[in-house]
Amino acid sequence: MNLTKALGSVGGLTLASRVLGLVRDALFARFVGAGFASDAFLIAFRLPNMFRALFAEGAFSAAFIPMFNRKVAEAGGDGLPTGVRFAEDALSVLLPILIGMTVLIEIAAWPVTWLLTWGFNDASHDQFAYVVQLCRLTFPYLLLISLVSLLGGILNSLHRFWVAAAAPILLNLTLIVALLVFHSDLPLVTARNQAIAVTISGALQLAWLYFACRKAGVHLRVKAPRLGPDVKKLLSLIWPAAAGAGAVQINLVVSTALAASLLSHGSVTYIYMADRLNQLPLGLVGIGLGTVLLPTISRQLGKGDEAAAMTTQNRGMELALFLTLPATVALIVCGVPIVAALFQHGQFTAAAAHATAQALAAFSIGLPSYILVKVLTPGYYARSDTRTPVRYATVSMVVNLVLNLILIVPLQHMGPPLATAIASTVNVALLYNTLRKRGQFVPDAQLTRRAPRLLVAALVMGGVMFFLNDLFAPYVSGSNLARWGAMAVLVGTGTLVYALAVFATGALRPADIRQLIRSR
Repeated sequence: MNLTKALGSVGGLTLASRVLGLVRDALFARFVGAGFASDAFLIAFRLPNMFRALFAEGAFSAAFIPMFNRKVAEAGGDGLPTGVRFAEDALSVLLPILIGMTVLIEIAAWPVTWLLTWGFNDASHDQFAYVVQLCRLTFPYLLLISLVSLLGGILNSLHRFWVAAAAPILLNLTLIVALLVFHSDLPLVTARNQAIAVTISGALQLAWLYFACRKAGVHLRVKAPRLGPDVKKLLSLIWPAAAGAGAVQINLVVSTALAASLLSHGSVTYIYMADRLNQLPLGLVGIGLGTVLLPTISRQLGKGDEAAAMTTQNRGMELALFLTLPATVALIVCGVPIVAALFQHGQFTAAAAHATAQALAAFSIGLPSYILVKVLTPGYYARSDTRTPVRYATVSMVVNLVLNLILIVPLQHMGPPLATAIASTVNVALLYNTLRKRGQFVPDAQLTRRAPRLLVAALVMGGVMFFLNDLFAPYVSGSNLARWGAMAVLVGTGTLVYALAVFATGALRPADIRQLIRSR
């Protein structure tokens, strides 16, 4: 399977989802702004997202996909029915757990919300009750999106990557429709409607994956729970993988809780908006690579082809650096015009845009490490080692908590993002060094030659864009047409400069481009 082609399929759809996400966030900023209502919704949305990242898309996929692929490979020939039976056994145990967790959180929403926000900066009783109400409205999304993750894992294992990658588009479309049709002059009403739309989007995504599975010949039956040997092994792999796969999410939750409890209203929104921009390259590159690499490496290792698995991971690292380094530099250097063009209108003020750009610069320092985690962890999960990543994720979370407490007072809303970036970098260093010591990842000559040259090319682009920033300032806060025009020119200029720098430094040569075209 061509890694670049598969990444293009997943990444293209993820990019479409992220662009729609930016449209959604721009509308949210316009109608809700940065204050109590926006902070309340974003806290409520963070709760199911945290559990989704920990148990559904992260840990479950990391444990389920290699086992599913192994079942199909061991059966030989058309081994899909064997894999489907394993998926049914997993569903029979997963579904009651999810239902029980949803009911428990709905009942205990008040203390759970308090723990998530540490009191939400001395909010009044009525204000805190509003936050709890939003949490109750959004939490059923976890149940729905976890089932989406199960079905998506099956389709990814069948190399139908695009179906699951398209599902988040439904989330953004649902929230956009809710903002356009059901917005109100009262931000509290608009935020509550957004919370309702979150759960509706989960139902739409589940329907989308369900019909895609049936079209692929996968018909899952709901059976009575049965803890067979395979399910026991799956559960033993899920729990340690939960912390490993969700380290970034846990760090973000810690950051959100500290910002909600120690900083002024609006700080949660600054951090969230900055994270959303930071998530654009992460979603396009990191999630796409993680989606493709895990089943690919699992299949190669299942056939005993260690050399192919090593090559796949080297090319994954190379693609990650090629696409991530310029994005990192651009978000740090051009943060102010980017945030102003996207969010600075309606309820979202120039001061809020400036604060968001500061948080974005802090987040972006860790962008390469956020993505490299997605490249390195499949090397562990494909070998059914979910314990090593969890140990390193635990170290990362401790580092994040300590740095949060140290940095949040002097740096305010920049402190939590910077702590998250540093903690993720520590995580990547530990993952990389262990794979190298085990001989399971060795940078090949091509990666060793290209990596430093790509860094130089990104820095050259950053230097040029730094001196061009002032040219865009008058346009990014003007009319909508001027904003989007300025953004298009800004991105286009940066892309052109980076492309020229890549060829000038020799990071890529014309022969490499011709080879890529032929391979596609």
